[in-house]
Amino acid sequence: MTAQLLASELANLIQESKRKHNDLRQAAEKSLEELKSLKGPSEAQIVAELAQHTNFVNPFIIACGTKNAKFTGIAIVCLQRLIVSRALPRTKLSQVLESLQQATSAGLDVQLKILQALPPLLSNYASDVRGELLVTALNICFILQSSKNPIVNNTSAATLQQLVVSVFDKVVAEDKSGTDAPPVGEAPIQDGTVPLRSAAMDAYRRPEYLRFSGLPQTFGLELIESVLTNHASIFSSHPEQANILRTRVMPFMTSALRGKLNFATSVRLVRILYTLLRRHLSLLPSESGDALEILTQLLDQDTAMWKRALCMEVLRGIFAEHALLRRIFMLYDSKQGQKNILKNLTATFVRISTEKPSVIGLGHQSTIPVANPYASSGSSDQAMLEASGVGIISSSVSDGHNTGISTQWSTMRVPCIDQLDKTDAPSIPESYVYSLTLACITSLSEGLAKFILPLTVPTDGRKKRLKQDSGRDSPAPSNDDQGESSTGRVPLERTPSFKRNPVPVNPLTLESHPLHAEVKICAAFIDECWPAILATCSTFLYAALDSEYYHALVRAFQRFAHVAGLLQLTTPRDAFLTTLGKAAVPPNVFTACLNAGALRGPSTPASAPDSANSIFGNARGLLSVDTLVSPSTQLTDKQRQLSVDGNLAALNTRNLLCLRALLNLGIALGPTLSSSWSIILETLQQADFVLFSSSKTAGKTPIAAKGPDHQAESEATALLSNFGSEIRAVETAASRLFESTVDFPNPAFVEVVDAICNLLEKHAEPPSSDSDGRPTSPPSTATLKTPVAHKRVLSISTSALAGPNQEDQFALAKLGDIATINLERLLSYPPEASGWSPLVSELISTLGSSLNTAPVRARAAETLVRIVLEAAAAVSSQPEEPRGQIQLRLLEALRDSLAPLQSPSREASITSHANDVEIHKIILEGLKNLLENRGETLVRGWEIPFDIVDSIFIQQTFSSSGTKDSRSTLMTRSVKLIRPSFASLQLICSDFLPSLPNACFLNLVDTLYKFCTQDDDLNVALTTVTFFWAISDFLSGKSKSMSITEEMVEGSDHRALSKLAADPSHPGCVAALWMLLLLRLTSVSTDQRLELRNGAIQTLMRIVSAYGDSLDPEAWSVCVKSVIFNLLSSIEDELQAAAELPAKERGQGEWNETAIVVIQGVSGLFVSYLSTLSTHPRFTEIWRELLGHFGTLLGAKAIDINTATYSSVRDILHRCAEGSDARLAKESIELAWELWSQGIPVSQDGKDDKSTDNQKCLLVWVETLLELYGLIQEEFTVDRVRRMLTLLRDAMQHATPGTYASDIEYVTPLQGRILEVFRMVKTDLQGVPSALITQVSEFVSLAFSREDSGKAASEKRTYVAMSKESMSILRSLVIQNASDADIYETGAFATALSALAKPITLKYKFKIITKSTQPWREATTSALAVLEAALPQIAALHLPRATVQTIWQIVVSIANGIVSADCNDAPFSTNILEDQDFDISSFHKLRELIIPSLGGEVILDKTRKTYAEGLFRTSIIHTPAPAEASIIYGSGTGDVVGLGALYKPRNGRTIDSPPSKRSLMSEVCLDELFALVEAKDDSVSTPSIQVQPPTPGLPPSTPLTHGSGAESDHELHVRLARTVAPYLILRCALSLRAYVADQPLRGRMPQPLSQRRELTRILRSLVALRSEPDAIPDTPNVDSETRKHLLRLYPLLVSGVQAAGTAGDDKVLGLIREALEVVGGELGVQ
Repeated sequence: MTAQLLASELANLIQESKRKHNDLRQAAEKSLEELKSLKGPSEAQIVAELAQHTNFVNPFIIACGTKNAKFTGIAIVCLQRLIVSRALPRTKLSQVLESLQQATSAGLDVQLKILQALPPLLSNYASDVRGELLVTALNICFILQSSKNPIVNNTSAATLQQLVVSVFDKVVAEDKSGTDAPPVGEAPIQDGTVPLRSAAMDAYRRPEYLRFSGLPQTFGLELIESVLTNHASIFSSHPEQANILRTRVMPFMTSALRGKLNFATSVRLVRILYTLLRRHLSLLPSESGDALEILTQLLDQDTAMWKRALCMEVLRGIFAEHALLRRIFMLYDSKQGQKNILKNLTATFVRISTEKPSVIGLGHQSTIPVANPYASSGSSDQAMLEASGVGIISSSVSDGHNTGISTQWSTMRVPCIDQLDKTDAPSIPESYVYSLTLACITSLSEGLAKFILPLTVPTDGRKKRLKQDSGRDSPAPSNDDQGESSTGRVPLERTPSFKRNPVPVNPLTLESHPLHAEVKICAAFIDECWPAILATCSTFLYAALDSEYYHALVRAFQRFAHVAGLLQLTTPRDAFLTTLGKAAVPPNVFTACLNAGALRGPSTPASAPDSANSIFGNARGLLSVDTLVSPSTQLTDKQRQLSVDGNLAALNTRNLLCLRALLNLGIALGPTLSSSWSIILETLQQADFVLFSSSKTAGKTPIAAKGPDHQAESEATALLSNFGSEIRAVETAASRLFESTVDFPNPAFVEVVDAICNLLEKHAEPPSSDSDGRPTSPPSTATLKTPVAHKRVLSISTSALAGPNQEDQFALAKLGDIATINLERLLSYPPEASGWSPLVSELISTLGSSLNTAPVRARAAETLVRIVLEAAAAVSSQPEEPRGQIQLRLLEALRDSLAPLQSPSREASITSHANDVEIHKIILEGLKNLLENRGETLVRGWEIPFDIVDSIFIQQTFSSSGTKDSRSTLMTRSVKLIRPSFASLQLICSDFLPSLPNACFLNLVDTLYKFCTQDDDLNVALTTVTFFWAISDFLSGKSKSMSITEEMVEGSDHRALSKLAADPSHPGCVAALWMLLLLRLTSVSTDQRLELRNGAIQTLMRIVSAYGDSLDPEAWSVCVKSVIFNLLSSIEDELQAAAELPAKERGQGEWNETAIVVIQGVSGLFVSYLSTLSTHPRFTEIWRELLGHFGTLLGAKAIDINTATYSSVRDILHRCAEGSDARLAKESIELAWELWSQGIPVSQDGKDDKSTDNQKCLLVWVETLLELYGLIQEEFTVDRVRRMLTLLRDAMQHATPGTYASDIEYVTPLQGRILEVFRMVKTDLQGVPSALITQVSEFVSLAFSREDSGKAASEKRTYVAMSKESMSILRSLVIQNASDADIYETGAFATALSALAKPITLKYKFKIITKSTQPWREATTSALAVLEAALPQIAALHLPRATVQTIWQIVVSIANGIVSADCNDAPFSTNILEDQDFDISSFHKLRELIIPSLGGEVILDKTRKTYAEGLFRTSIIHTPAPAEASIIYGSGTGDVVGLGALYKPRNGRTIDSPPSKRSLMSEVCLDELFALVEAKDDSVSTPSIQVQPPTPGLPPSTPLTHGSGAESDHELHVRLARTVAPYLILRCALSLRAYVADQPLRGRMPQPLSQRRELTRILRSLVALRSEPDAIPDTPNVDSETRKHLLRLYPLLVSGVQAAGTAGDDKVLGLIREALEVVGGELGVQ
C-alpha cells in the first residue's frame, strides 16, 4: 500500500509540476524511478530499501519549500506515510522537520497532517530526534497552536502535550537503560549542578530554547499538570527537575493563588497544587506548607464560593489519602516550630460547619433536609447569574433556599476541579462546601480505621499462645493460667468463644513493628485534633442531613471512637462515646419520658406485656420485637400528624442508628473500656426506658423546615417504616455486645459487672441542664473533657414513679444476660475474681431491699434464680469434686437471698411483707426447678434445700389471756409460700431419697411433720402424709429386718430414739428412724382436720402393713403398743372430748369417721399378721387390750364406729377360722363372745329412725356372730342360744329401713345373715329346736302382724321376703324335730302353725304382691308339709289335751283359710282361677290329713263346728238376699240361725246376683258337706257323691288317741257328721227357699243358669244322699234312717213344686218330684 501510494502521489506531483517547477519534476521523476526499481517482494522490504535511498524524499522537501498548496499537500501526505512506515532516511530528519515547519502556513488539511505526523516521528525516531530536532518539532506545535482555527488549535495543543510527555518518556527509558552514555550538559540544582544525559537534557530545556511566544496560560498549566501527573517519579529521581519545581513552579503557584485569577486558571493551578501535594510533598516541604496554609486561608467565609469549593475539593482529595495526611502531620504538626497545618485545618472545619446554621438546618436534633420551595426548572439561569455575582434576582426567589445537606442539591455532578472546559465558575450549591467538609471528616475517619484496625489483631503472639494452650479460649492473660491452681479455678468444658481475638492489641505497644512511627503519628494526630473533629461532627450530627450523609457521619463517629479506643486514648474515646450516646438518646427526649412517667403515675404502659417481668424476659423486651407494630400500622394518619412535642418523647430511626453505632463500639472496644462501660450501658438503659415509655412507638424524624417538599416527606416516611428493622438491628447489636464479654479477661469482666450494678443506683438530684435542649452550635473544644464519672440521671424523685422502675429492670435483665453468657467464667474462677460475688451480692441486695419496687425486686430474684439454674446445668457433667463445690455455692446463693426476708422487722409493713412473699416464692420456685432439672447431679449441700424449704415456717409464741403461760405455735409466713416450698420437698421425697445423706433424713422427717401440721393448705398436708410412705419404703429397702425393742421407745419424748436415728453408724439407725417416722405420723393422726388425720392414719397403717414381714414378734409387739394402741387411745380421748361438747359444736361425725379409719387399719394389720402376733408370749394381753379399746369405742354408741369395730372383730375371727397358723385361745374367744353379746349396736340417742341407718352395722354384727359361732359352737349352751336369738330378734326389730332396697322379693343382707344363723345353729341340744322354731315363727309373722299391710308395702321394711324364707326354715326345723315332744309342749309348734296360718287366712287381704310365689301360697305349702310330719307324731306322743286342742284349732283355721278368699280384695293382676285350683288341691291334701281325725273326742266341738261353718259359708255360690244373710252369718254371735226361719217365706227379688268368683271352690265345699254327712256304715249303700281322693303319697290320717284307747273311724265320722249335718240342711234350704221366692216373679222366664245348675246339683245330691243316721235327729212320727235330711226339707220341697209348676220348669219340677217320692217312701206312701 505504501509503494502504491507513493507511486501515485509522485505521478501526481510530476504531472502538476511540468510547467513551472522543473527541479521538482525532475526530483519526483527520479524518486519514482527509484521506487519502481525496488525489487522487494514484500511491503516491509520495500520500506527498508526506501530508508536507504537518501534522495527519495527530495521531491517532498522541495514541494514543501514551494509554498504551493497542491505541492505541499501531496508532499505532506507522502512524508506522513514515510514517517509512519519508518521509510524516512534518518539523515533527512532535519530537512524533513524544516519542511514541515515551512508547511505550517498551509491550509487546514496540511496543518492537521503535519500534527498527525509529529507523534510517530518522535516515537519512530526517538533516538534521532533530540536536541535541535526536538526543539524544531516542538516549535512546529507551538506555531500551529497559535492558530485561530479551534480545530488546529486544539489538535496542536494535544499534540504538543503528547510530545512533551514523550520527551519525559524518553527520560524514563534512558534511566531504565542504565547505559553509561556521556552527559551532554549540566543543570543547576539547589546546592550546585548536576550532569545530564541527552534525554534528561531535553527534558530540562528551559523555555528560552523554545522559539515561541504567546502560549496561553491555561494551556501551559495543563502541560505542567500533564507532566507532573504522568512522570511524577522523574521529579523525585532528577534533582534538576525538583529544583525547577522548587524555584519556578511552586513560587508561581503560591503567588498565583494569592492573586485574583479567573476560574479557568484557578482550576488548573489548584489541580497542579493538588498533584504536587500528593506526589511531591517530601520534595517541597516548605513550599507545600505554604500552599496548604493558603488553601486553609482561602476557606474563609469572604472568599468566593467557587474558590472555597476548589479548595475543599483539594482537601477532600488530601483527606482521602490517609498516608498523605500522616506525612503532612509528620512534616508540620508533629514537629516543634512547624506550622500546625492539620490542626488549623480541622479548626477551620469547625468554623465552616457553624458559619451558616440556617443553610445546614442546625437545630436541637438531626432533621431531614428540605429543598427550596421556590426553586423550579426555569430558575437555572438565575442561579447562574447569582453564581457569577450578578445580584439582579427577584425577592421572591431570594427568600427561599435549600435547607440542609442532601445528595440532591449539596453535590455537583462534575466537581469544580474537573471542569477544565469552563471559563466561568459554575453554579455551586450553597451547602456544597459543607458536604465537602463532611466528606473530609468521613475520609479522615476511614483512613484512620483502615490503618489502625489491622494492626490491632494479634498474629504471631496469638498463634503461639494457642499452641501452648490449645484448649483455652479465655481472654484472661497468661498470668491467670499460671495462677490456676492457686486461685482455685475449676476447669470446665466450654464451646468455642464468641470472638476469637477478644482483646485488641494497642498498636502503640508494637514498638518493633515497622509502622510503629506511623501509629504514633496517628495517635498524636487524634490527640491534637480530636476536639475540632468532635466539634465538627457534633455540629453536623444536629444538622439537616439526608440518610446517606447521616449514615456516613455516624460511621465517622464510630471510626474515630474506635481508633481512639484501640490506641487507648481515653479522653477522645469517651468524648466521642458520650456525644454518640446523647445523639442516641437525646436528653430532651429522655426528660420528656421522665416527665410523662411522672404524669402517668405508677401505672405501666399498656403495651408492656406481663411476661416482660418473667425470669427469662427482658425488662421491656428491648431484645424482642414481638410488640412492634407493622410499618403499615405505623404509617397511619394519626402517626403522620404527630406533634413536635409528641415526637420529643420517642426515639426515631436516626437515634437508633446512633445507638447501634455505640453498641458496636462497645463490642469492638469492650475489654479496653474500663470505667467507660457506664457510657454505653447508661445510654442503652435510657434507650430502653424511652422505648418502654413510648411503647416502642416510632418517632418521626423531623423535617428541617416547613414547606411542600415531597422528597423530604418521602424520606421521613421511609425512616419511619424502617424503625422496626432498626430496632431489630439494635437488639442484635445489644445481644452481641453482651455476648462479647465471654472472652474478656476477668478484671475487664468485673468492670462490666460493676458498671451494670452501678446502673441500679438511684440519685435524687433533678435531671441535668443539658436535657432542656441542645445549643445551635457545639461546645468549644476547651470544655470537652473525659467524662470520667459519666452518670446521667436515670429517674426523678417522685412518688409517681413508685411503680415498676424500668431502668432497674433493664439493669437486672442485663445482669442476668451477662451472667448467662459468662457462666463458665463465673464457675471456673474464685467468686471474687470471676465477678460472681459482686453480681450475686448486688442481686441479693436488690431483691432484699424494701425500698425497691416490687417488680424490680421480683426481677432481681428471677435473675438470681435463672443464673443458679443455668449454672447448675452447666456443671452437671463435671466430676463430683468440682461439681460439689459449685453446687454448694449455688445453693448458698439461694439461701443467702432469703436472709434479708427473714428479719422480724420486715413484718411491720403490709406492702413490704406482700413483696417479700413474692420474692420468697420466686426463690422457692427456683429451688424446685433446680432440684427438678439437676437434682440427680447434686452431690453437696443437701442440707441447704431443707433450710430453704423450712424458711416458710416461723415459730410464734402466744400468751394465754389472764395467765403468764405461753405456747409456741408453728405458723407459715404466707399461704402463698406453702405450695412453692412444698414442691421442692415433693421432689426430694419422690426422686432424690437415695441421694440424701443419712444426716438429712432427720431434717426430712421434721420438715414433713411441719408441712403436715400447718393449717393453711390442707391439700399440701394431705400430700405430705403420702411421703411418709415413700420414706418408709426407702428405709425398709436399706434394711432387710427391723430390730425394734422396747428399750428404744422408752420415754414420752423419744430422745433415745432420736439419738439413735441420728447415728448412721449404729446398726439400729434405720429401725429407729422408721419408728420415729411412725411416731411422727401418729401425732398427725389427731389433727383437727378430718382428711389429714384420716390420710395420716391410712398411711401409717399402710406402712406398718407393708413392712410387717420384716418385723419379728417383739417388734410387732412394740409397734402395736407404742403406735397402734396409742393411736386408739388418742382417738378415744378425742371422741370423749367431742361428746362432752354442746351438740352444735361437737363435730363428732368427723371423729367417728377417723375412728373408723383407725379401726379398719388395725383390723387389717391383725388380720395380715395375726400368725406373727399370736406367737408372742403375751399375745393374750395384747388381744385383751385390743378388745378393751374396741369396747371403749363401742361405748361411744356411734353406728359407724360400731360397724367398723364388729367388722374388725369379724375379720380377725375369720382369719382364725380359716388358718391353722393363727388360732385363738379359748380365753380369747370367750372375750370375743363377751364383746359381741353385750347387746345389739345402737346409736347414742337410742333411736332407730330413718336418720340412722343401722343395717350395715347390724349386718356386720351378725356376720361377726357367724364367725364367732364357728369357733365357739362346741361350747355354745342353750342360754347362749337364747341370748343370741333374743339379740337377733332385737336386731331384726331395730333394723331401720335406711337405704337398702325393698325386701318384698329378696331378703335384705341383714335378714339373710340372721336367717343364715338359724340354718347354721345345731339343734342337737335339748331346748334349742323349740327356741329356734319359736323365733323363726316370729320372723314368719313379722310381715303379717301389721294392721295395715298396704302401708307396709309403701315402706321399705315389709319383711315379706324374710317371712317367706323363714317359712322354709321353719318347715325344715319342724320336720327335722317333729318327734321332739319339747317343740309341742313348749308351744313352739303351735306358734309355728299360727305363724303359717296368718298369711293363709289373710290371703288377698294382704296387699303386698310379690313377683314370685305369694306368701299365702308358701305358707299353705309349708303348713301342709309341717302337718304331714307333725300330726302323726302328735297322736303318738300323748301330749297334753290343751296342747292338742290348741293345735287343732289352728289346723282348722288353716283349713278355713285355704277354702276361703275375699275376691273383692284381690289385686287386679291376680289369677283367681289359678289360685282356686291351688286351694282346691291344698284342701284335698289337708282333708286327707285331718279327716276323720278331726272327729276325735279330744278335739273341742267348737273346733269342728268352726270347720263346718267354714265349709258352709264357702259353699255359698250366690250372694244371699239381705234377709238370708243373718241366717248364714248369724246375728253377731257367730252362730248360725236354725231352720225355723227358713220355713218362713221371704219376699222375692228380681235381681239375680252373679255367682262367686271361686264357684268351683264353693262346689267343692258343698260336696265336702255332703261327704261328711254321708253314712260310712258298710250296710248302707255308698252314696253317689264322688269326692277326690287325697294326693298320692300322703300317709293315711292317723286317728288321735288320748286317754285309755283309740277311737274307731266310725266314731270319728259320726261326730263330724253330727256337727256338719245342720249346716248341710241349711245350705240346701237356702237354695230352695230362694227358688220358691224368686221364681214366681220371673213368670215363665227361666232361672239364671248358674242358679239353675246349683239348684239341680243340690236336688240330685239330696236325692242321692244317705245321711249318717246319728247325724240328724229323728222327725216326730216318722221313722227314717238315712233320709232324715229330706224330711227336714219337705215344706220347701212342696213349695218348690208349686213354683216350678207355675213357671213351667219341668226339669226342676221333675227333680223335686223325685225328692218327694223319696220322702213318700220314707213316709210309707208309694
